[in-house]
Amino acid sequence: MKILVINPGSTSTKLGVYTDERQEFVYVLRHSAEELVPFPTINDQFEFRKQLILRTLSENGIPFLFDAIIGRGGLLKPMESGVYEVNEAMRRDLLHAQRAHASNLGGLIADALASSLSDCKAYIADPVVVDELADVARITGLPQLPRVSIFHALNHKAIARRYAHEQGKAYEDLDLIVCHMGGGISVAAHQRGRVIDVNNALDGEGTFSPERTGTLPVGQLVDLCYSGQYTHQEMRRLVCGRGGVYAHLGTTDMIQVERRAQSGDSHAQAVIDAMIYRTAKAVGGQSIVLHGHVDAILLTGGIVYSDYVRERLTKYISFIAPVHAYPGEDELQALADNALAVLRGERTVKIYS
Repeated sequence: MKILVINPGSTSTKLGVYTDERQEFVYVLRHSAEELVPFPTINDQFEFRKQLILRTLSENGIPFLFDAIIGRGGLLKPMESGVYEVNEAMRRDLLHAQRAHASNLGGLIADALASSLSDCKAYIADPVVVDELADVARITGLPQLPRVSIFHALNHKAIARRYAHEQGKAYEDLDLIVCHMGGGISVAAHQRGRVIDVNNALDGEGTFSPERTGTLPVGQLVDLCYSGQYTHQEMRRLVCGRGGVYAHLGTTDMIQVERRAQSGDSHAQAVIDAMIYRTAKAVGGQSIVLHGHVDAILLTGGIVYSDYVRERLTKYISFIAPVHAYPGEDELQALADNALAVLRGERTVKIYS
């Protein structure tokens, strides 16, 4: 089975070509600020990115013949985990998504390319808006502000299934805590194949991360919003983009932060230790959600490459359940695996509406 995977980011488009599980080709198309200037909106980049993909495949001698094309899912309506075929409802909602983001182009480009081939369909899988929260997890102290599920669903689900496979078990038979540590940090309770609780890792819950504030003292936040120091957009940017480690240390590069700490920078040491501490508390909270029945805790994401972070976090949480580390993330492989499962009849395609 030949599969083309498309993962658009804000300044890049990642491509992967797979034959069954085997990666045959991977390429990262970098988009400079100058290249993107002519496009007022992300949607306007559609044709530009699509043509770059076709040109890259052609220049590398890759025939445009695929059994499936799968793109990174965008900021659609809340949905259950799974693989979804791109349909008219999805196209409409990707074009008019709740928030502008390059990931919205993934399904649109996949659909446009697949439509030019016979017997080839376009899919997305496990977008960040996967919502399987238990009802009790949605309620907050203000009815106007219910909790929202936005997290690293694709990597969470892929790592959970990988661990289950390694154990010779089904993901749907396990209770797991998965902790993704990257630019944002999401900690989720996976109960029998469903994420019944997880922090909104985009803009406002959980531990702080390299670029996000996580949960803040509410009263102080309200006062800051009305202090006159920041506009609405500036406050949004503080919460997601310029918060967290960046707000304290002026960088989101955790390798640099760790080096500063090792060189005697006490503030850098305190910030990285606080991030680990807050993450450990989040893991502990999800163990309560699972009534203490946790088969394993899975650590994933780029920050997990750090021996210091991994080892210190494990010391906090290993009493709960065995801890397994899967550093980094491979969204291209995860998307390819989802498409392959559909082509082999191992997973049922869901309908977006």
